[in-house]
Amino acid sequence: MTTAENRSPSGPRTGAGAQAPAPAPLRGGDADGAVPLGGGAVGLTQVLDVDEFGGRVERTELPGGLRVITETMPGVLSATLGIWVGVGSRDETPGVGGSSHFLEHLLFKGTGSRTALEIATAMDAVGGEMNAFTAKEHTCYYANVLASDLPLAVTLLGDLVTDALNTAADLDSERTVVLEEIAMRDDEPSDAVHDLFAETLFGDTSLGRSVLGTVETIEALTRDDVDGWYRSRYRVPSIVVSAAGRVGHQQVLDLVAAAFGDRIGGAGRPEPVREGTDVVLDAPARSTGLIHRRTEQVHLLLGSVGMGRLDDRRYAAAVLDTAVGGGMSSRLFQEVREKRGLVYSVGSSLTHYAGTGSFSVYAGCSPKRVSEVLRLVRAELSAVAADGLTPEEVSRAIGQLKGGLVLGLEDTGSRMSRLGKSELSYGEYVPVPGVLARLDDVDVEQVRAVAADLLTRDTCLAVVGPYREKDLDRL
Repeated sequence: MTTAENRSPSGPRTGAGAQAPAPAPLRGGDADGAVPLGGGAVGLTQVLDVDEFGGRVERTELPGGLRVITETMPGVLSATLGIWVGVGSRDETPGVGGSSHFLEHLLFKGTGSRTALEIATAMDAVGGEMNAFTAKEHTCYYANVLASDLPLAVTLLGDLVTDALNTAADLDSERTVVLEEIAMRDDEPSDAVHDLFAETLFGDTSLGRSVLGTVETIEALTRDDVDGWYRSRYRVPSIVVSAAGRVGHQQVLDLVAAAFGDRIGGAGRPEPVREGTDVVLDAPARSTGLIHRRTEQVHLLLGSVGMGRLDDRRYAAAVLDTAVGGGMSSRLFQEVREKRGLVYSVGSSLTHYAGTGSFSVYAGCSPKRVSEVLRLVRAELSAVAADGLTPEEVSRAIGQLKGGLVLGLEDTGSRMSRLGKSELSYGEYVPVPGVLARLDDVDVEQVRAVAADLLTRDTCLAVVGPYREKDLDRL
């Protein structure tokens, strides 16, 4: 079980500038696209994409609001299934911080029909992998199996999500595991600095608090807290099932209908895409954040409030981020590492949430080099803000993003993840060629305009290393 953040700049896009495909014909047993399922349920299915190799993306909205989206990949022998729940740490109040992540752990401890050992044994017996991760805005349970074992994956994951016991005894035993995970995060400065940066940037808001929670909140959580979170949040309208690989859409629909049983029904509709009006910031909550640690290397994150995932400038921002700090040819890598040898690792990152986001630069270096590294980073960001990027830099960044996107979708797991995130976070699916076309549309002036905005915003600095608060004033 892990935590995860959506830092990828090149995923699907929606909003006023999105270029979604025209609605494709509906398929199914009736002219209006109604598809009969087991138990008498009826779903409405739409074909979203078809390629020349036999690939096919289809989406069905089932009664009650459950959504199923699949991508058929004829050239593979495996399948990956994900059950996505639109709830994460952003939905938590301070008193129950870490509940979503704790629950992700707890669901594997047993259901009404299977013990934890039986769940693990069943998946190991077919050589599959089953896991989960929690992020700020969603939780995902997934399994990667041979295509012939897809029914087992749907059955096991469906059981976890719909029939977990969440007993008090299991909660107490898993509490120690979660506390160990927090300790492991604290022992890894490069991980701790990211949580510290979020806290420094977003302050005491749901986005500023760690997905893991704190030692205090985890120790205080009761069975009623966590099970209540499960009963109230794991509802069909907030759930998306995505599958990719050697799968048939009707096959997945029938399996899902059987796994969710009578939970599918009624007149409910899917929950709308998250608007993100709960966290609205124009500037960082604090200017600095520090974790004093006697480390050999100082870990730094310098950044600002960014843009939400539906911002029309998102593709231009991705190009900017890539050229500034996204690879070995980027400005920061060349100036700070290659020319001067001041760091081992340096780079920039965009993180998008509903309604807001962040832009940040990470570096790790010796304490004696911190001031010079920060001076160079700030100077480079200021230069790009003032002058933009060259046509060559923009062209190279676009090529890097396009290649990274396509190469990153070579396996069933990445395809499954893209489907789930598209539906849950964007409310639509944009085919890969559409994303590539949007990248090709980015020009030098668009990047210049984004740089002039994004790179001139107030910044904050998060530091993990052998410093005191008074030392930060000099950085």
